[in-house]
Amino acid sequence: MTATAPRFGHAPLMRLLLVTTVLFGTVFTVLSGTASAHAALTGSSPGDGAVVATAPKDITLTFSEQVAMGDNSIRVLDPDSKRADAGKIRDLGAGGTVRYGVGLRPGLPDGTYTVAWQAVSADSHPVSGAFTFSIGAPSKTTATVPTEEVGGGLVGTLYGAARYVSYAGFILLVGGAAFVLACWQRGASVRPLQRLVVQGWLALTAATLVLLLLRNPYTGSGKLGDAFDLDGLQDVLATKTGAALVSRLLLLGAAALFVAVLFGAYAKKVVADESGQPDGERSDDGKRSDQEGRGESEERKERKDLTFGLSLGGTVVAAGIAGTWALAEHASTGIQPGVAMPVDVLHLLAVAVWLGGLTALLIALYRAPSMESAAVRRFSRIAFLSVVVLAATGLYQSWRQVGSWSALGETAYGQLLLVKVGLVAVLVGIAWFSRRWTGRLGEPAETGEEETGEEAEEGQETADGRTATEAGAEAEAESEAESEAATRSGSETATATAVVDDSRRATQLARQKAALATARQKRLRDADPARTGLRRSVLAEAGVAVVLLAVTTVLTSTEPARTAEQEAGRTGAAVAQAPADQGPISVSMPFDTGGPKGKGTIRLTLDPGRSGGNVMHIYVDGTDGQPLEVPEVKAAFTLDAEQIGPLPIVPDRFAPGHWSADGVQIPMPGDWRLQVTVRTSDIDQTTVDKNVKIG
Repeated sequence: MTATAPRFGHAPLMRLLLVTTVLFGTVFTVLSGTASAHAALTGSSPGDGAVVATAPKDITLTFSEQVAMGDNSIRVLDPDSKRADAGKIRDLGAGGTVRYGVGLRPGLPDGTYTVAWQAVSADSHPVSGAFTFSIGAPSKTTATVPTEEVGGGLVGTLYGAARYVSYAGFILLVGGAAFVLACWQRGASVRPLQRLVVQGWLALTAATLVLLLLRNPYTGSGKLGDAFDLDGLQDVLATKTGAALVSRLLLLGAAALFVAVLFGAYAKKVVADESGQPDGERSDDGKRSDQEGRGESEERKERKDLTFGLSLGGTVVAAGIAGTWALAEHASTGIQPGVAMPVDVLHLLAVAVWLGGLTALLIALYRAPSMESAAVRRFSRIAFLSVVVLAATGLYQSWRQVGSWSALGETAYGQLLLVKVGLVAVLVGIAWFSRRWTGRLGEPAETGEEETGEEAEEGQETADGRTATEAGAEAEAESEAESEAATRSGSETATATAVVDDSRRATQLARQKAALATARQKRLRDADPARTGLRRSVLAEAGVAVVLLAVTTVLTSTEPARTAEQEAGRTGAAVAQAPADQGPISVSMPFDTGGPKGKGTIRLTLDPGRSGGNVMHIYVDGTDGQPLEVPEVKAAFTLDAEQIGPLPIVPDRFAPGHWSADGVQIPMPGDWRLQVTVRTSDIDQTTVDKNVKIG
């Protein structure tokens, strides 16, 4: 039979445009509600790069959201990389402001100090950073801070992999069970679907245990060996994230009971009801047992009640498991947490029903002997509803995370969201083809040759394409049936042995007939072009869904755009940067001290002319253009926009008319005011200034 591609009318096209419009209306893609909202350092005292005249009594850090601090979360290092803080961290937050401080030791000398901090944000993700400030004047420093970002390395990789597996396990567990109960109840007795759901439960349980063990090194030392530190594990259990992971394990215990009932008692009842046999066993003569007194309507009511009970219980357990993410991560903090948490639960459930059900449908199409077209149509309707829920909840969650349209293209978080928009568009496009193939399921065959009746199919199996193995198996079954009749007509003395042989042969015959029926169903299933087209399109959907889930997992470890913009505002990242090819800065300024030989020109170079360490050279020339010997030269930099400075620079005399200074620290890019003071005698001096742009 030739497979005919479905025709695409205007109605399906309008439905596709409707779904695509709804999805693009979110602009921020499906699954964005599962992303994390890391805390950011929004302020500090002293500020990054600040120069203070005298040593402050303490260092304070202000964060965008609540964080958890340990005893060693804030370290202050002097220029020799020795601890300069008192070690005791104080919570200074008030009125919704999240602020922590640490005292400094008295009598600190002048120089550049490094502040290194590490904390765990309210969304369970570790954050860290460092900045410098100077007392008196900037100086060289040997202080070193870890270059590896907290939560990175091998432990970070394993933790991220466990997060991916936990999401995937949740999707398979919830989506597979929902597909069975809502779309194809007979699937409860199909082994491939049973394995899919059980494997989802095992993956989620194992991943949760790994996350619990890795939590301590993930937020702390970064050493894999600390995963088995019992003291560290005890500290983790006392945190919000630890409590959420333990709660998830307890809920997975309830989920195990749900799965056992679904694929045990419920599956047996479904099989019994569809075969017309009650739960009791048949008698030997094929009549119903004493328990068959219940009417068919009563049996259907019991099955309906059991389906409702499993659906209600499964929904509660699934919502509880989804709630362990919502209560421990981004939805529990930030703006409107009371709304964000239930929205996050709905978002996760919709993801699971859609993608998990899609996987279950794929397994059923490829591995199940047969499946009613009505089941596929039911899933198509449920998937559409799930996409609508995803669009609505994703729009709200993305508004919380992104905050502005400009952040979509200017931040890594926004760029990842745009990538996911493209993936969703591809997924919806493929789903359109799947819906068209679904509409063709169950249509009559185009050739009369495949419309033979049961009698012709069973009597002329070989002529209709039956394999030699099937024909041989049926011939063997007939032969054994004749042998069975001959055995029963034997002598009376062999009756006991014959009964045993009859039982074995009857079992063997039943298995052979079942194998023939299965092979016949598979051949008829594979001959349906609509079902073949549906299998291919659903397989493509599942492939895109795997990529989509991978992008989502990466997104969970990316700083959201709203937080990134807050942090950029603190660090001054919004200041225009100098061009990448800008070389050393060179300025020339005339001066006149008013005394003898008091006129000349100052030439100053700053290399490389960027924030950070620089080398400064000052050349003093007389009116004749020759080097002018002067007793003293000083310089200073001031960033008026950020109220930083003046940062005094005292260069060393290198040669007549040539002064230099190494390690000139420029804290940040911006328009700096450069001041140079020249003294030509004991009483004659002047200060000249000029604005320079430092990248």
